[in-house]
Amino acid sequence: MTPASLIEQYGPRESMEYDVVVVGGGPAGLAAAIRLKQLAAEKGAELGVCVLEKGSEIGAHILSGAVMDPRALNELMPDWKEKGAPLTVEVTEDRFLFLSETGATAVPNWALPDNFKNHGNYVISLANVTRWLGQQAEALGVEIFPGFPAADVLYGDDGAVKGVVTGNMGIGKDGEPTENFQLGMELHAKYTLFCEGARGHLGRQLQDTFRLRDGAEPQVYGIGIKELWEIDPAKHKPGLVIHTAGWPLDTQTYGGSFLYHIDNNQVMVGFVVGLGYTNPYLSPFEEFQRYKTHPSIRAFLEGGKRVSYGARAITAGGLLSLPKLVFPGGALVGDDAGFLNASRIKGSHAAIKSGMMAAQAAFDALQAGRERDELSAYPDAFKQSWLHSELHRARNFKQWMSKGLYLGTLMVGIEQKLFGGNVPWTLHHRHWDHETLKPASACRPIDYPKPDGKLTFDRLSSVFISNTNHEENQPPHLTLKDPSVPVNVNFRTYAGPESRYCPAAVYEFVKGDDGNERLVINAQNCVHCKTCDIKDPTQNIVWVTPEGGGGPNYPNM
Repeated sequence: MTPASLIEQYGPRESMEYDVVVVGGGPAGLAAAIRLKQLAAEKGAELGVCVLEKGSEIGAHILSGAVMDPRALNELMPDWKEKGAPLTVEVTEDRFLFLSETGATAVPNWALPDNFKNHGNYVISLANVTRWLGQQAEALGVEIFPGFPAADVLYGDDGAVKGVVTGNMGIGKDGEPTENFQLGMELHAKYTLFCEGARGHLGRQLQDTFRLRDGAEPQVYGIGIKELWEIDPAKHKPGLVIHTAGWPLDTQTYGGSFLYHIDNNQVMVGFVVGLGYTNPYLSPFEEFQRYKTHPSIRAFLEGGKRVSYGARAITAGGLLSLPKLVFPGGALVGDDAGFLNASRIKGSHAAIKSGMMAAQAAFDALQAGRERDELSAYPDAFKQSWLHSELHRARNFKQWMSKGLYLGTLMVGIEQKLFGGNVPWTLHHRHWDHETLKPASACRPIDYPKPDGKLTFDRLSSVFISNTNHEENQPPHLTLKDPSVPVNVNFRTYAGPESRYCPAAVYEFVKGDDGNERLVINAQNCVHCKTCDIKDPTQNIVWVTPEGGGGPNYPNM
């Protein structure tokens, strides 16, 4: 049934009114909600604020390295230590290694640019920090609705955004309502802040509707794949932060790794591959597994136990790839816009800061009696902020590193170490990530070793420990514009790259009874990383919201 016919049969939808609706319960959205309530308390004003979160709970879909710069949190909540924020492991040592297949060359600390130095930062579980932020928001009176994805944008007669509608529940695979059917609810707001994270489903639509990318450079991404391990206490060094570049990737493919020692004898180990890679045979998941076999990494993990797994796309375009941030009735915040600083491998501080600036602009507009106009004070505040200065200094990082490991390292070193990022030149992003794959006929297949089940693993066992679950009787949330394209174009020209760039075994090509290949989509495996939506060379795959609460449930990630 169509949405209109569902409303005709079961409607009208119920609606709720708020001053501000926040879409996404990550650091950006929760910081915005908290700041709104703080400002209202300071002025003695009444302010209705709600947060919609598609995960089963706050933090369920949050995945990051992570080393956190507390600068923005200090501004949002100066007493965060007294309030019990889970920032307890301060960075004690930075190591940066260039890896060959069997060796490692350490960069002396004096030679490291400031962006790779983490003195005063904390090794954290961003999922746990987000859960804590959710508690702080609720204590201030923010209404939080986990398990309710914002499925569509609502527009007023004047074209301005007037809120969102949550997804319908209880639609079967055939598109027909089941006995559990519930019509989605409309949430109306004077301003709606979109804080969905990288490649946000609604943020992408808004960028098209309001032409927010006019004048902006292409957004570029990486895929970050992460595991949480419990290791031998004798090998554990709380606060040790290790980054690497080089092997197992070739020198022309952008990427690198992290290994962070947190508390409780645990380490967070992960690998990032830029999604502008050219060889369709490359598998970020297998590159990560191979990386763990390096002697310098294996030494920490051997004898330990893998606890959890996850993956997430990362915005990497920086300042030059930011779209226009505002439109009538709302704004893009955090990684829905793309504020992450790829040179520092950090985004949570940027998410929190952008959330605070958007909240201030929305609150001031409401106090002035305005609603559903453009919050121009938000981008104006960003241009005057320390966040803009930070991203400006890092504006060339991804472009240099995309030119190869050696040239990129040299030029980033010159820019950051000698000039502090304040250089008179600017490099530009020329291509979207989906435009960069070469035909399979022009590339060499990569022979990846089989997993041993102790240090290296396959996708399905990995997805299992991500606690991913979707209601099976629902329409697929990984949709195809043209069902013929995966075989006729992707398989024949690019050897079926979706079976390799997906870190969750969602896509596989199988032979049918007629001997021809066909694409099978195992949507129940999806960890919501958005890589397919980004890297599909024909942009034929479109990620839409599944039924509420579906996806991974990350503990301590």
